[in-house]
Amino acid sequence: MRRPQRRALAKQSRAKDGDEIRLLEAWIDAGKPLPGTKPPPPSEESSAANARARARDVVAKAAAGDYSDYGASTRFDELPLSKKTKDALRKAGYKEMSEIQRAALPHALCGHDVLGAAKTGSGKTLAFVIPVIEKLYREKWSQEDGVGCIILSPTNDLAGQIWEVVRKVGKHHNFSGGAIVKRTGIEQEKERINSLNILVCTPGRLVQHFDETPNFDCSNLQILVLDEADQILDKNFKSQVDIILSQIPKARQTLLFSATQTKSVKDLARVSLKNPEYISVHEQASTATPDNLEQCAMIVPLEQKLNMLWSFIKRHLKSKILVFLSSVKQVKFVYEIFKKLRPGIPLKCMHGRMKYEVQQAIVAEFSESTSVLFSTDIFARGLDIGNVDWVVQVDCPESVALYIHRVGRTARYNKKGKSLIFLCPEEERMLEKLKATESKIPINVRKPKVEQLEQISQNVAAVLVKFPNLQQLGKRAFVTYLKSVYLQGDKEVFDLSRFSAESFAAYASSLGLPVTPKIRFVSHKKNVSKKDMKDIDVKQMKHKAEVIEINPQVNRYMLADDGPDDDILYPKKPNTDANIYDGLDDILSPKVPGTDTHMEPEKIDELAARPLKKKKLKINMHRPVGTRVKYDDEGNAIDPLASLAEEVGPEDVIHKDKILQRYAEMLREMQEDDKEDKAQHKKSLHEKKFEKKMKLKRRRQEETDAVSDDSGSEPDRNQNMSSKGKKKYFNNSDDDEGGDAAKGRDLLAQQEALALKLLGKMHD
Repeated sequence: MRRPQRRALAKQSRAKDGDEIRLLEAWIDAGKPLPGTKPPPPSEESSAANARARARDVVAKAAAGDYSDYGASTRFDELPLSKKTKDALRKAGYKEMSEIQRAALPHALCGHDVLGAAKTGSGKTLAFVIPVIEKLYREKWSQEDGVGCIILSPTNDLAGQIWEVVRKVGKHHNFSGGAIVKRTGIEQEKERINSLNILVCTPGRLVQHFDETPNFDCSNLQILVLDEADQILDKNFKSQVDIILSQIPKARQTLLFSATQTKSVKDLARVSLKNPEYISVHEQASTATPDNLEQCAMIVPLEQKLNMLWSFIKRHLKSKILVFLSSVKQVKFVYEIFKKLRPGIPLKCMHGRMKYEVQQAIVAEFSESTSVLFSTDIFARGLDIGNVDWVVQVDCPESVALYIHRVGRTARYNKKGKSLIFLCPEEERMLEKLKATESKIPINVRKPKVEQLEQISQNVAAVLVKFPNLQQLGKRAFVTYLKSVYLQGDKEVFDLSRFSAESFAAYASSLGLPVTPKIRFVSHKKNVSKKDMKDIDVKQMKHKAEVIEINPQVNRYMLADDGPDDDILYPKKPNTDANIYDGLDDILSPKVPGTDTHMEPEKIDELAARPLKKKKLKINMHRPVGTRVKYDDEGNAIDPLASLAEEVGPEDVIHKDKILQRYAEMLREMQEDDKEDKAQHKKSLHEKKFEKKMKLKRRRQEETDAVSDDSGSEPDRNQNMSSKGKKKYFNNSDDDEGGDAAKGRDLLAQQEALALKLLGKMHD
């Protein structure tokens, strides 16, 4: 196509766009919804064909000047959108609007600030992407105009997902944009960021460009979007958001969306909202979570969470399961351990310390296959993964809002899903908050099924023995979990003082650790001495012995591959709180048929007085090293491999005097070694210098011998030697043309003339 033809087509296209923009602006102004209004419920009368016909009539009437009220629209075709946007939505499969889209789009298209809240998976992304595209289109934005829109996201993965939606909706427009995440280097971003019209980024990355990118300008910004606004306005992003707000104009449109939206006047004043439209389409709904989500909770002691998770996965090998844990170390440890134990389903893990490319690859693989994904809360917000069957929360979320975001990864877009949360008896306050009326979370409490629970603690210990590097990872997982509980602000739910030392030891044992790692960051209100701890252990073991005497078959754990008489492991500690375990099938101490848990004291004494039959225990030759139960002199059970620590004795292991003495000896040794090294270095330098000198001397001698062989005359040899030596003898050369010899003869002649002159004066 020739250049004049291209110019003509471009001019025609601009004229067509200008006509469409004038039509859209007139339509938007004529049908602008009143502040505070919400769309009426959609009618159930129309079919798909009738809806398309009605959409064509709406567009035709708008072109003729008869503008309709688009606030009651149910389809994207009925909104005052550009043809390019409608074509892109149609190709992407977006036809009917969701509730949040029907409520938010009319207000956002006419330039109102919007504060939108809706359930997870309800289509909030389209509710702000479409107004962004349309506003820049009506403003005739181009690359020369610079940054026109900034969309802030709390995570890189969510930013990448938002950018994909922007690409789909704006594929027919000529806007430039990109997701400014860790995927690309900062230097490459600096070269192009000023020419991008739409920026999708995290607050930290944008602040980095404000600080480092020269001439980075957002003074023409038209619209600011905060996705997951409650988290972005949280204290964790406070300093970064304040910097961003100070660098952008206040005369702009602002859109805030989240599943759990903030109503804080202080937060809203920070982002300079002007008469915002608060849209909460599910505010009157009976539940705050998706309607098709089945939610369950189980009271699981801390030391049994790993066993419960393993048993759950083994029972759902054909499901896509998303597992949430508190810390990165926990995710790594559980993933590595389960991978070694091979449950029979593909396993994946994801956390914030992975590279962005690796995270994207894991998300893509998890979306396409049936597998189990262990993740931190980086996966809790915004990410859209289809067909997730189960969301399992092994660790308690920090708030009800985070619980809603976690379970929102399933049952998206009116699909069915299930969720399960494990809560320790010490965290039952969270269950009360979830079941509270204002939370609107229909959660059911289920009893653990003892007959389907698999004990894998010994298998985990065997894995740690085989792979010693995992033992250190297990210690870090233990410490980071307790630290995450310790640092939580809601002390009604998270309080380490409720956990006993026995529960810490049992939890460490469930992770396969031979001894309980030290917890240095915990400051207990009640300091328990070693003697008190010893008394507690004695009382506990006595009670355990009484329980075993009552019925030897109760509270016995068997190895996974052995018979019922192969080995006896730890009996469970007695229940101390009847309210917690009342009516539940305890996963640690299963009920024995025919026994009454509420026996009279006389009956218990009678049973305890009966002599027990001695029974030989078979020795399992293939048991993992360090799993044999040992007892001290007082009959107290010792943790596996803990006897190694007793060899040190009751005294302090660390002796400061010995350590200082050892450091002094090491310092003296280092100084002596340093002296030897310096002497050796000096000697080597001297040898090198001497060798170089001798080499130069030999070369000069060889050159002298060569000259003497070529010339047999003594004067020539002396001349050659004089030219190479430091001293020069002017009377030993007969060369009239030599520079040095000529100077010598002149000087000699002057001396002779001076001598003759002096002699003449003496004769006179």
